[in-house]
Amino acid sequence: MLKFILRRILIMIPQLIILSVLIFALAKAMPGDALTGQLASSPKMDAQTLHELKQKLGMLDPPYVQYFRWLKGLLHGDMGMSIIHQTPVTQLLAGRMENTILLSAAVLILSYLIAIPLGIVSGRWTDSWADKMVVGYNYITFATPLFIFALLMLFIFGFVLGWFPTSGSVDIRVENGTFSYFMSKVNHLILPAFSGAIISTTVTIQYLRTEIIDTKIKDFVKTARAKGVSESNVYTRHILRNSFLPIAAFLGYDIVSLIGGSVFLESIYGYPGIGQLFITSIAQRDFSVVTALVMISGLATLVGTLLSDIILSAVDPRIRIE
Repeated sequence: MLKFILRRILIMIPQLIILSVLIFALAKAMPGDALTGQLASSPKMDAQTLHELKQKLGMLDPPYVQYFRWLKGLLHGDMGMSIIHQTPVTQLLAGRMENTILLSAAVLILSYLIAIPLGIVSGRWTDSWADKMVVGYNYITFATPLFIFALLMLFIFGFVLGWFPTSGSVDIRVENGTFSYFMSKVNHLILPAFSGAIISTTVTIQYLRTEIIDTKIKDFVKTARAKGVSESNVYTRHILRNSFLPIAAFLGYDIVSLIGGSVFLESIYGYPGIGQLFITSIAQRDFSVVTALVMISGLATLVGTLLSDIILSAVDPRIRIE
């Protein structure tokens, strides 16, 4: 296992280099930049001042010079300076990254708490009224786009009923570190987390239901029943244990997809995370922030893939990765 992990980490190095080249090239290919956008809006900015400022910031250097300077900064933990916010990108991402991780973790936990019991009920009692209700629920969540469902939840529970806040991650009137601050964070988190979790349950329910149905008719399950093993032990030790393998295998991918899906949730609920920052940075052509966020997402994808393989080999003792 250790050899496998080390080998995969070494493979990730050229992948990250290729990814960095593509990200930088695409960012440079995008029209405009943050300074050009200020030319029309700022009365103090003229063409000559703009040219001098770009030259000072190194934006007029050859692309390969800019790339190696950017790459050297990444290796030293320096992601550059946000032109729009006039703040180092690492400092800008610090607080927002915490909110995104918190939201993604809440969505992941809630989606599994909802999906696993529904998948087990649907797979164990196939064609029952409970199974038909779960399948119907799955069709609805599969056909409903996340942004439409999130807007509907925001309108009903935020504006009509007024049960939850409609924006932000914490009430600005509470003091940091107090119990009221913690409860305010939870209160702001509930609505976007449940909105994302309900839509995210579709794949998990379907995989678990299908695996249980397929595993029920396999020979080792029939053998266990023939030996007189109780039905509860058959499901717990034989059927469920094998049916959870696909869920474990996709855990790493689920983590990455949730971080990507947080763009919609954070934008709709005004939740200050990296997803919301990503959208505004693209609109403002703040390329230092955009390239940093895309690079972080690419790294998270590679780590998620590695995590999925490790979890799968740990859950299934029959799998040995040399």
